Amino acid sequence: MNQIKQIHAHSLRSGVDNFQFLILKLLAVPNVPYARKLFDLLPAPSTFLCNKLLQAYSALGPHLQCLSLFSFMRAQDRRVNAYSFTFLFVACAAISAPRQGQGLHANFIKLGFPFDAFVYTSLQDMYSKTGLLDLARQLFEEMPEKDLPPWNSMISGYAKWRQMEAAGELFEAMPRRNVVSWTSMVSGYAQNGMWEEALGMFLRMEKEGEANPNEVTLASVLPACANLGALDVGERIGTYARERGFLRNVFVSNALLEMYAKCGRIDQAREVFEVLGRRRNACSWNSMIMGLAVHGRWREALDLFHEMLVEGVIPDDITFVAVLLACTHGGMVDEGWRLFDSMEKDFLITPKLQHYGCMVDLLGRAGHLTEAYNLIKKMPMDPDSVVWGTLLGACSFHSHVELAETATDHLFELEPSNPGNFVILSNIYASAGRWDGVAKMRILMKENQIRKEAGYSIIVFGGLLHKFLVEDRSHSRSADIYEMLGEVTAKMKLLDHIPDSDAELHDFG
Repeated sequence: MNQIKQIHAHSLRSGVDNFQFLILKLLAVPNVPYARKLFDLLPAPSTFLCNKLLQAYSALGPHLQCLSLFSFMRAQDRRVNAYSFTFLFVACAAISAPRQGQGLHANFIKLGFPFDAFVYTSLQDMYSKTGLLDLARQLFEEMPEKDLPPWNSMISGYAKWRQMEAAGELFEAMPRRNVVSWTSMVSGYAQNGMWEEALGMFLRMEKEGEANPNEVTLASVLPACANLGALDVGERIGTYARERGFLRNVFVSNALLEMYAKCGRIDQAREVFEVLGRRRNACSWNSMIMGLAVHGRWREALDLFHEMLVEGVIPDDITFVAVLLACTHGGMVDEGWRLFDSMEKDFLITPKLQHYGCMVDLLGRAGHLTEAYNLIKKMPMDPDSVVWGTLLGACSFHSHVELAETATDHLFELEPSNPGNFVILSNIYASAGRWDGVAKMRILMKENQIRKEAGYSIIVFGGLLHKFLVEDRSHSRSADIYEMLGEVTAKMKLLDHIPDSDAELHDFG
């Protein structure tokens, strides 16, 4: 920068016009504001220079400057070319401005530019990212030749707007795929909470070997491992990441930390946390505090929260969900209230529905059911099914029939088809000897055709996901599985590990 300033000073003293050279140097640094000041001093900037500045704004922002610069070019009768529109469409995608993008598309057509693969790909990408998927697909279909970017852009657009079925169909139709194609599918499933599909796609990617996973792939699939409890796959991914140096990427490290924490490997999560060192961000602290809290290590969670404050890391709303959860596991009602009150007073964070839910859980577990119910009534927002369900769970634990009935009245309105609410209230009635209430719940479930869905388990074997229910015989090798389980059960029975062989066989099934 000093050298550029010296050249600029020399140009001003000598009267030599080096502005274009200086602007290009400044854009390479980059120092876009300085370059724009010099650009504005030019009486008639060339189309080449305008495009260079458009390119800088589209890549670095502020993206609105792309549109204002284009308006300047048109007002000054500066000639634009197809190259200019590439950056304009990128900017519209970045600021989610589909209307401006459509106007630019109309300009492009009016100016009579011939088909250009780069321009049409950026236009299609803009439509995909801004949710105009029909227009994006129309452009995609009209392209005479499609390289990988249009395919990947279309799949990414479908994934972003929660149309994973359409994304999957397009993915299967691709003549060839690269790591972006596979990652778009894995991340799309993960972002939409379709954890089984995300992990299944990753395992398929590994098996087919068409492309090697990169940092983005790993950061997308590790949350799926965390939510499915697929520790074996998660650990294998962790090894792969270490071998390739991907753990230098903070997003991959955070995802691995969260996977270990959610799968119960708190010590391994803490190791990843320590290795992160000064690269830790709020997500790293939140994941570690949450992991400790969920697994009952509430004192360590609260100590880590105070360490976070000492290091000057500003907590966010997720941090307070974690520390309130720690208080819940520690039965620390007073500390929970202190932290809850400090959110707005000390950190200017307005408590959200999740924070009220945590307080209801804390009070309910501690047996302060009336206080929990009063808090629900004072909430500044309408309580959702999670909040009422939390109160119902506390009523079940403390056998409080009246409040349980109040909670289920609201739950029956919010989620009338959820069988769990009927079952919990029925159990509360049973524990209180209210058999008329038990009969009433059974009649209501039968009248409304509500059935409790069977639980299921998932295991990963041979690079594939296997899902099974109790007494499930849908697997192609169910006969072999039951034969092996029979042998295992017989050996365990000989060792006196199974007091009731029939019950254990049922659980194995």
